[in-house]
Amino acid sequence: MALAWRNLPKAFYLETSLRSLQMCPSSSLGASWISGSRLTLHTKPSMPSCDFSPEPYQSLPYSRAREIHKQHISPVETAYFQKPLMLHQGHMEWLFDSEGNRYLDFFSGIVTVSVGHCHPKVTAVAQKQMGRLWHTSSVFFHPPMHEYAEKLSALLPEPLKVIFLVNSGSEANDLAMVMARAHSNHTDIISFRGAYHGCSPYTLGLTNVGSYKVDFPSAMGCRSGVNGFVQYPKEFLKKAFALVRERGGVCIADEVQTGFGRLGSHFWGFQSHDVLPDIVTMAKGIGNGFPMAAVVTTPEIAKSLTKCMHHFNTFGGNPLACAIGSAVLEVIKEENLQKNSQEVGTYMILKFAELREEFDIVGDVRGKGLMIGIEMVQDKTSRQPLPKTEVNQIHEDCKDMGLLVGRGGIFSQTFRIAPPMCITKQEVDFAFEVFRTALIQHMERRSK
Repeated sequence: MALAWRNLPKAFYLETSLRSLQMCPSSSLGASWISGSRLTLHTKPSMPSCDFSPEPYQSLPYSRAREIHKQHISPVETAYFQKPLMLHQGHMEWLFDSEGNRYLDFFSGIVTVSVGHCHPKVTAVAQKQMGRLWHTSSVFFHPPMHEYAEKLSALLPEPLKVIFLVNSGSEANDLAMVMARAHSNHTDIISFRGAYHGCSPYTLGLTNVGSYKVDFPSAMGCRSGVNGFVQYPKEFLKKAFALVRERGGVCIADEVQTGFGRLGSHFWGFQSHDVLPDIVTMAKGIGNGFPMAAVVTTPEIAKSLTKCMHHFNTFGGNPLACAIGSAVLEVIKEENLQKNSQEVGTYMILKFAELREEFDIVGDVRGKGLMIGIEMVQDKTSRQPLPKTEVNQIHEDCKDMGLLVGRGGIFSQTFRIAPPMCITKQEVDFAFEVFRTALIQHMERRSK
């Protein structure tokens, strides 16, 4: 039995969460409005300045892109907003659409852009490597792979020193599950309700978010939290790891979103819980958006895998990916981005926590570093999820004011905030004003 973790069931968090909730009487704006809230007529918040100008957009007309999408792209609805954005260019924490509009990116391409869109150093390294060698499989040695492996292994504690380079978080989690089964000789995998660990056939068995589940049997032997950035209670992971190991299992830390300094206090999420996993998976921020991932484990577990299969990956560890990965690690260190995640992240969660006290529809504000979840409810008494149509409108209002945030939770009721790690306090202030204005607009709609 192996333990794969990212999120915790809501009940565990609610038992340990510290809240000072103000239960409100009815007011002129309805029972969902906190008594004494600071409702004012707001103009559109002023966006911070940006010293970057995008290139003029000269590609497909929007109408043609929608036509092609309808005819040739997967029919699964994944795009945000009633009129999906046609993004054209990115610079650090900013995105620009085909119409020239500028947006503050507070979701980082699903918690993936770690050091900033098109970071100059990472871009320069990628361009240089592209002119030298794009690809050769790992059947040959090449310096970028070995240089990256040495840099990455130095950031992990003993005995986590053996690295398998792959291409995506789903693929990394798939491989971790194979490793766990090969080493433990058990088949069952435990993850949390509300978990999301990927959309591949294996990882679908670990996923328990309704919109990602399938209606046919998959990944037998899996038990199943993206549930909106839920933290574990203190000592929970220690006890869970101990229980699994007592029964001959191994423990997997899914650091696909939490790794590479985003949590601020530590480089890896597991370190903040004083546990040592047997296998660690990582992706997303590892390449600042370039398709890259890794599984890191112990020599013992790596040997167990090689005894039962010849693992090979055509693209994993290719020169371009490894050069980019090395540049990302260098930028995180040179620009003190882990420290920035801690300082700006702490400022951000305290700022957004004010909304929990002001609005009865904000059920919770939680998180760590630059990973924050804002859970929307009908009211704090019932704690029922805010209807999806209402959450959608708040989401649209934020976008219209220049702020892009993500969504999560079992009922898509939680806003996920995870900006690039180069974010500033001034930009947090803008995001806060946008979000607060969107909530005020929502309450005004409710009152009518």
